Amino acid sequence: MNISDLTAKEGIFCTCGKTHFSGIDDVVIGSGALKRLPEIVRRYTSGRVFVLADPNTFAAAGKLCCGILKDGGIDFSLFVFESGCPAPNEETVGSAVMNFDTGCELILGIGSGVVNDTGKLLARLTGKPYIIAATAPSMDGYASATSSMERGGLKTSIPSVCPNVVVGDTDVLKNAPLPMLRAGLGDMLAKYVSVCEWRIAHIVTGEYYCEYIAGLVRSALEKCIKNAGGLLSRREDAVEAVFEGLVVCGLAMSFAGLSRPASGVEHYFSHIWDMRALEFGTPAHSHGVQCALGTLLAVKLYEKLKAFRPDRERAFSAVESFDKTAWNGELRRLLGRGAEAMIALEARENKYDPQRHAPRFEIIADRWGEILDVISRELPCPEELEKLMDSLGLPVKPAALGLDEDIGTVFSATKDIRDKYVLSRLVWDLGLSGEISPENL
Repeated sequence: MNISDLTAKEGIFCTCGKTHFSGIDDVVIGSGALKRLPEIVRRYTSGRVFVLADPNTFAAAGKLCCGILKDGGIDFSLFVFESGCPAPNEETVGSAVMNFDTGCELILGIGSGVVNDTGKLLARLTGKPYIIAATAPSMDGYASATSSMERGGLKTSIPSVCPNVVVGDTDVLKNAPLPMLRAGLGDMLAKYVSVCEWRIAHIVTGEYYCEYIAGLVRSALEKCIKNAGGLLSRREDAVEAVFEGLVVCGLAMSFAGLSRPASGVEHYFSHIWDMRALEFGTPAHSHGVQCALGTLLAVKLYEKLKAFRPDRERAFSAVESFDKTAWNGELRRLLGRGAEAMIALEARENKYDPQRHAPRFEIIADRWGEILDVISRELPCPEELEKLMDSLGLPVKPAALGLDEDIGTVFSATKDIRDKYVLSRLVWDLGLSGEISPENL
């Protein structure tokens, strides 16, 4: 797979019946890639560039980028957030908007998660071209057309834009802090679960699924796993493999028009933990590290699920006895204000309605063998995954990160985050919420 083939202007006509467009013009990865910034910028403008960074990313690559622009005869305005760790919220986006130089014709983000998400939103709001100069192989949002933000206490994906160009200079990326290197691999490990759940959702709900896109994600993940051993030693080929995998997964989301190829219940564990931290000050860690832990929990829970068979009486009895009012109270206790958006979503979705549950259950029961086959084919052995994560310094127990509090309720709450069919919904549909829970691992 050549990543440049995925950005073809004419798109990729697929057997799924769609033509996949990335929204990205180019991906530039390699040693010294930042030296090409003047050439890349001039593809879009001869005018001034708005450079967006935070103090950490400015130190990592911002100063270098400004020097390269200056030497290339390109005028620019610089805005650096006050905080070294800007929060993904309205205040951060508002600060970028308020400080945007309207005389600029292009936006250059220098950073990773929050800087990139903010830059993509700023590009959408201003209509300007956007280039991201990556500073860490830490997350898969570089090439996606959404921005992950906290709004009203709920972690949500907001439509933004794909960057026009993604630049990953391995001389910069390999020197990212080790926790960010681990986070990038953690976000890639999540793809085991995301592809598995995409296929299951296709079976149960008829949701759109594309094998070509799923294959891209599998290939990128396989390459990352093969190179995982060299990541912590900052081996350039390993760092490049992880970064390329993260970009490919962002392209996969753009192709699909949704986050399915790269995000499942493992991401929802992370979202719940982030929401609790925002509301109550409980522990929270980097997105990729939390996703890695969520992946291991999900893989172990799927392994347990394989021992069960659909039981109509048990499932229907559990649905009939489900107390939505009591459950809403649990959500409010767990998440505070963030619960309200989830409760409002269910009021529109009605996934707990027995009349909506019944046809889902019949499909699950009829196609249980197919669902088990998907689980077995897509997910790794839990013991092998745990061994790999442990060797890389990724947490394998919620308690290691202080995230073991209310872990059973956290898992149950993942089914309310989005209108997306994930493991916790399958467990609820089967009437197995008491048996399939992280509390029992």
